[in-house]
Amino acid sequence: MINFKKGLIPVIVQDSKTDKVLMLGYMNQEAYKKSIDEKKVTFYSRSKKRLWTKGEISKNYLFIKDILVDCDKDTLLIKAKPSGPICHKGSDTCWKEINNKNFLFCLENIISDRIKKKQENSYIYQLLKKGINRISQKLGEEAVELIIESKDNNKNLFLNESADLLFHYLILLKKKGLKIQDVINILENRHLKS
Repeated sequence: MINFKKGLIPVIVQDSKTDKVLMLGYMNQEAYKKSIDEKKVTFYSRSKKRLWTKGEISKNYLFIKDILVDCDKDTLLIKAKPSGPICHKGSDTCWKEINNKNFLFCLENIISDRIKKKQENSYIYQLLKKGINRISQKLGEEAVELIIESKDNNKNLFLNESADLLFHYLILLKKKGLKIQDVINILENRHLKS
């Protein structure tokens, strides 16, 4: 039985795959019950004074894989599968750690932020305003440029065109209401089936 006598208990969230510590939050009994029922980490926000499910805005949820209670029964360790970056600033953890292979998640958040803020001087916002046809056309142009550079031996130009293609692909995913994690999930499932 977890000891909620003091109201809030600290909760450490750890990546179930890598064991990396992702964040620290607090739960009351109601947040704990909601977490169990929905299998997503829900905290009690001390600043908002309400329950707060991690990912309720960003959709970067923490899916619960296991819950461990410490020996005094007043602290939880939750092992979870993150569906994207944990920190609202785009990093993998709330301690500004970014795994280089996850920079795409950070870039995805930057793209979302520029669109949300409707920054008129932003290339991303301007391209998104032009619609799906223009975004798709731009992605096609970048794909052709990458193919052309792949036939030469200039590594720098090839990598720059690769980055352009990936960047525009992220914009297309955003326009379609999807995320890079959706693509990763398909690739992981294919790998597991092979």
